[in-house]
Amino acid sequence: MKIESEATLPKSAVIENIIPRKASHGAEAPVIQDEELLERKDRRFVLLGRLILTVLVVVVWEGFTRAGWLDSYYWSSPSVIAETAWIQIAEHNLLSDLLYTSGSTIIGFVAGTLLGALLGLSFWWSRRYALISEPFLIVLNAMPKLALAPIVVILLGIGFFSKVALAFALTVIVAALSAYSGVKSVDPDMEKLMYSLGAKRHQVFAKVVVPWSMPWMISSLRINIALALAGAIVGEFIASSKGVGRMIVYAGTILDIDLVWVGVVVLSVLSMLMYWGVVALEKWLSKGFVKQ
Repeated sequence: MKIESEATLPKSAVIENIIPRKASHGAEAPVIQDEELLERKDRRFVLLGRLILTVLVVVVWEGFTRAGWLDSYYWSSPSVIAETAWIQIAEHNLLSDLLYTSGSTIIGFVAGTLLGALLGLSFWWSRRYALISEPFLIVLNAMPKLALAPIVVILLGIGFFSKVALAFALTVIVAALSAYSGVKSVDPDMEKLMYSLGAKRHQVFAKVVVPWSMPWMISSLRINIALALAGAIVGEFIASSKGVGRMIVYAGTILDIDLVWVGVVVLSVLSMLMYWGVVALEKWLSKGFVKQ
């Protein structure tokens, strides 16, 4: 019986994954399966599962409120929430509030992440400076910064920049600590090697310290986007002329529970969109530094 060599097998069979299959004599033999195909199937399955679960929650929620098993005054219903949201969109209130909240969140997130990363990376330049600053960073990170929100609003007013400042305050320390963790993990032997090859201090920083610390900085993005949104919303709760948070507070004062639920649902969707955007940013940054 002639046995085919690996070179004569189809190209797909060489690169694919191997799983067991029963041979004709009863023993197990390898079966070739495409790894990328399996991954695509998994993604489709997960997406379908999430869609089914979302539809199931909406249907059960709607059915329970219509049947009277849930009090429609407190829990509203998906159909009423959608109708109320459409009215707000038609009156151009919801979109302007959404843009206001999104803008303050994104600006505070970007500013806090960038400045925090620069602060954390700066500790590499001086060990004494890092040791002096580290306990203050820890204290600031442990401090309930949202408790200072009324002071920030009084200082900066009820306008847009007080919300940006709160989003910034919640993200900058986390970004700094993440970058500093990356700096402390840099391999000293790699630095010595660069110096022995004639590299200057700024070259070691650019070629070794920053790329080495990048995974730590990237890992803080998902945390920071949630903190930035929380800061912006709390600022709107305290005092604001616009924003989804202001809309929720206003709806609560007039006991419009349907409008409160509109705000909650809109914030949930907004947080998911921002989270997915940050995940895409993480993948892009990771690929960029892997190629380097």
